[in-house]
Amino acid sequence: MISRTGLTFESTSNSIANYLFNQTSEGYFRVTTESTARESEFGNSNLEVMISQEDIASRVRVLGAEITKEYAGKDLVLIGVLKGSCVFMSDLMRHIDLPMDIDFMAVASYKDGTVSSGDVEILKDLTKPIRGKDVILIEDIIDTGLTLHRLVDILGTRGANSIRIATLLDKPEPRIKKEVKVDYCGFEIPNKFVVGYGLDVAGRFRNLPFVAIIKDPDQL
Repeated sequence: MISRTGLTFESTSNSIANYLFNQTSEGYFRVTTESTARESEFGNSNLEVMISQEDIASRVRVLGAEITKEYAGKDLVLIGVLKGSCVFMSDLMRHIDLPMDIDFMAVASYKDGTVSSGDVEILKDLTKPIRGKDVILIEDIIDTGLTLHRLVDILGTRGANSIRIATLLDKPEPRIKKEVKVDYCGFEIPNKFVVGYGLDVAGRFRNLPFVAIIKDPDQL
C-alpha cells in the first residue's frame, strides 16, 4: 500500500478561523471565539469507508502508468463527464506523462419514472473537435451503462481515432448495457450506493478523499 504524506496545519488560538467578528450597534466589532466542536465531514460517523485514500492514490498511479505506456505517440484527449469525474480525472492526468489535452461534457439522462431510458441531453458540449484524436472518456462510476453507451455513440460520430473508457468505480451487477467495455478500471464494487472522491448525494460528499457507504440515509 502506498501512501502520500502532506502537511497538516492546526489552528491555534490566534487563528482568524477560530473567531467571529460581530458588529455592535455602536459600530464597533466584538470578537468572539467560534466553537470547533462540530463534527468533521471526513470523520462523519454516518460514513463507512469502502476504499481508502491511500488505496485510491495507489491505484490511480498504476492506471496513469498504463495509459502513459499505451498512448505514447498518440494525440490523447481526456474527456471528463461532469460533475462526478472531476476529482478522479484531475488525479489521473497528473500520472499520465504525455502531451495531452482535456475537455469536459455534462449530460442529463432522461428517465421513465425512476429508471434511466438511456437517452441523454447534452448540457455542456466539448469546446474542441475530437476528429483524429485518441479519446479516453473519464467516468466516476459505471452501473447500468445506459447513459455511457449513448454518450459513446454520440462521440463516435465525431471522427475520433479511438474512444476508450476509464472509470474509478465499476458496478457490474446492475449493468443493462452489457456491451459497454471498461478499458481502465480503478475498482470493481458491489451494488452499494457510494459517495466521496467526486460522487455525491444531493451535492454533498464530493470532497471526501475516500469512497464510502452511507450507513443510514435517513440521517442525512
